[in-house]
Formats: sequence, C-alpha cells, structure tokens
Amino acid sequence: MYPFFRSFLFRLDPETAHQLTLRTICVAGNFPLSNWFLTQIYKAPTKPTQAFGLAFKNPVGLAAGYDKDSVAIKGLSTLGFGHIEVGTVTPRPQPGNPQPRIFRLPEEEAVINRMGFPSLGSEFMQKQLNPSLREGFLEKFIPRARKKAQKMIKKGDVILGINLGKNKDTPNEEAVLDYLELLQCFAPYADYLAINISSPNTVGLRQLQGRAALEGLLTQLHAQRQFEEKRLEKRLPLLVKLAPDLSESELDDAVEVILNTHMDGVIVTNTTLSREGLHSRHRDEAGGLSGNPLRLRSEAVLCQVVKQVDGKVPIVSVGGIMNPEDAKRRLDLGAVLIQIYTGLIYHGPGLVKKILEQ
Repeated sequence: MYPFFRSFLFRLDPETAHQLTLRTICVAGNFPLSNWFLTQIYKAPTKPTQAFGLAFKNPVGLAAGYDKDSVAIKGLSTLGFGHIEVGTVTPRPQPGNPQPRIFRLPEEEAVINRMGFPSLGSEFMQKQLNPSLREGFLEKFIPRARKKAQKMIKKGDVILGINLGKNKDTPNEEAVLDYLELLQCFAPYADYLAINISSPNTVGLRQLQGRAALEGLLTQLHAQRQFEEKRLEKRLPLLVKLAPDLSESELDDAVEVILNTHMDGVIVTNTTLSREGLHSRHRDEAGGLSGNPLRLRSEAVLCQVVKQVDGKVPIVSVGGIMNPEDAKRRLDLGAVLIQIYTGLIYHGPGLVKKILEQ
C-alpha cells in the first residue's frame, strides 16, 4: 500500500508531508486498537543484539531527526524497530533555519535538508518523556513517584536513544555547557545518549570534531556521566555521531579521542555536504545530503572506523541504507546496529520488517 500513500505524500511539500506522517503515527500510537493493529502489521522476527551493555530485540533502529521532540515514540515503537533515537534536542527552543529547508531528489532516492536543529527545547521533551512533569507536583515532592514515572517512558522492549545538540547561538567555546545541561536533563530517561557534533546545518558545529575540541568536550561529558550513573544507579552509555566528510586523518583523530575518553560507541555517519554524481535540479541546495548517494561514502567510513576501533566499542552504521541488502552489508562490514531514515521516505515503514526477514 505504501506506493499509493507515497504518491500522495510526494505531492506535498516535504516538511508538510513529514509533519503529517509524524502526527498520524503519534495519534495511532496513543489509541490501543490502532497501536495493536500496527504492531500486528509490522511484527518482525526477533534478532537479539547486545551493545553498550543493552539488550536490543533487533539491530534496526530509527535514526535521529524523524521525531525531533519525542512526540511519537508509542507509535514508532509499533513499526518493529529495535531502538528509536529521538532529537536532536537543544537546551532552549529554537526554530531552526528558514523554510523551505527540505528537498526531495526522487531520481536519486535522496533528500537534502538544512533544518538546523529545530527543537521545542529540553523542557518540552522532558514533559513528553515523563508525564508527571506536566503537573509538576509528583516530580518535585515525591521521589518514589518520580522513579515510577521514569518507567512510564519505556515503550515495550524498544531501546530509547536521545540525540543531543547545542543551540545555534551558543559559541563553540561554551558548547560543552549545552551538552552537560542536556546530559543531566535526559540521563533519567534515555537508554543511551548520542552526542551530535556532526550536523552540517549548524554553523561551526563540525569544528567540535577536531582533536583538541573533541577531547575537551568528551572528557567533561564522561565525568558528568559517571556522576549521573551513581546518582541514578543505572548505566548511561554515551555515543558520538561523526560526519562522513572528515579526511582519513581527521577521522582517525576523532575515533582515537572517542576511545581515549571512554565513550561507549560511534555512530557513522551523519549527512554529507558532497554532491558528487548528483543530477537532480535540487543538487545545489545547501544542506546535508542523505539517502542512496551517501551509501558508498558511509560504507567507506564504516570500514575505516571498524578497523581502527578493532572491537573495542560497538559501531552504529547509518546513511544510505535503502533496502535489506544495504542493511546486511553494513552488518557484515562490522556494524553492530544500523539506523534508517531516508529509506523509510522512499520505501515506507515496511522496510524494517523486510530487513529483519532477510
């Protein structure tokens, strides 16, 4: 049925289509009957996977960017994912870049976006993840109720990741303060946290991938993580998401820092600024390119990181995974988990089930 729905959605502006599908899955997830119905449709084989000390029911996850404000976790959990990564969330609300800021390239099975971390902010997302915060009383005055409320965000057996980013107007010299604030806010709710320093749509953000800046940032985040783990009596894995546009030496430096600062995993890759081989009329639009044209570059980065990491930490592969064959190749190349997003736009939510049935 998805080709029919896609023909309708592709007549809409890409951002309008995205909001429509997000709201639909949000509503469907909150009604028991529709939630059950979707769960039955998209039920897939279980393929247990261990990573970062967590037990995933399967290795296929939803990449960050789809549910930026964590409004549709219940609905998304019905689609067969083993994990869902929400965000990118920023400390303070921000609108992101001016519209239009998403462009489809159907002939390439690709998308260019320059969203720029549009976010309703940390406070809003915390209320989505913990309904008691909407009332304020339980969280503030009853510690036992607080712990109970934290359990409410667990949606079945789906692992929840939260992707963290700095506000656009926060200078890089102060970026660590944004990430520390977010780490403290979301430590109680996340199964893991992803540090996003690789989006091409926030000016200067990718400079944080440089050796000195990255070491300073991750060292402080690791120290704060240790404090939160003791406070909450839970494990809190930290992952770092890298760009596909780093040179080999820059990538080696970044991975070395990630290992030396005791991070738990690497996510490769974010979107690319490259336009090599594109023929679409939108090829010159500014922003990050995702989808099929990113596939080869993402695989090359994965191979380099797998070799350097040498089994020390798990690797999550994302970027250009458009079909079951792409997914299998990433796992064969050494990824422990994979994430999809643009593949869903072109092939629909049944892609998760198809990957797991191969």
